[in-house]
Amino acid sequence: MHAFDGIYNRAAERKGGESTLKLLLPAVLTPEQLAATDASRFLAEMARCLFQAGFVWRVINQKWAGFEEVFHGFDPDAVLSLPAEAWDEIACDKRIVRNGQKIRAVRANGHFIDEITFEYGSFPRFIADWPCTDLTGLFALLKKRGSRLGGSTGPRFLRNVGKDTFVLSRDVVRCLQESGVDIADNPTSKRDLTQVQQTFNAWHQQSGLPYSHLSKIAAFSVGENNPIEIILKNSA
Repeated sequence: MHAFDGIYNRAAERKGGESTLKLLLPAVLTPEQLAATDASRFLAEMARCLFQAGFVWRVINQKWAGFEEVFHGFDPDAVLSLPAEAWDEIACDKRIVRNGQKIRAVRANGHFIDEITFEYGSFPRFIADWPCTDLTGLFALLKKRGSRLGGSTGPRFLRNVGKDTFVLSRDVVRCLQESGVDIADNPTSKRDLTQVQQTFNAWHQQSGLPYSHLSKIAAFSVGENNPIEIILKNSA
């Protein structure tokens, strides 16, 4: 496995220097900040990521005010208290993208948050306290107990709410492979995910950087070197 210094230097050079690279790194909340976040923001970001999956992200973001209205601010209690006829109306509401499976997933994820809250006292605290040294374990839990939170959707949801996490994008996987990590192009096996987690743990120990920053820097170090303006626009 290659040391992370080389990856960092390559990414900084491709982006025009360290100062520019740092502008492109995602915000990461402290565990206390994350635990203090309202549970509605977790359900909202689950919904945003699952609706964006396989769709144009920009369109979902442009319609997001409508999503917030239709789903009552994504308050889990409000969502779960909606009667059956309200869900029929939501399925026809033009303020959102009318995808029946994804709409039902919002309700299912409301139940998921409710269950974790019953078991642990607080869904935000549960996410905040999960160790970054076992992020792949958290990904597996989101896939198993959440709705449509497998693949990259779960990790993207975590990043959006401010949890320190890596995302296995195509470029991140390529960087890992070029660094000598023997994993498949689509690393989903227990063996591959263990190797990924161990590599990020090692990089974190070497650099002291958050896992979210390690992931982004890894992605910027390989692949197409998109202009800064495009990166910022796509992440908006």
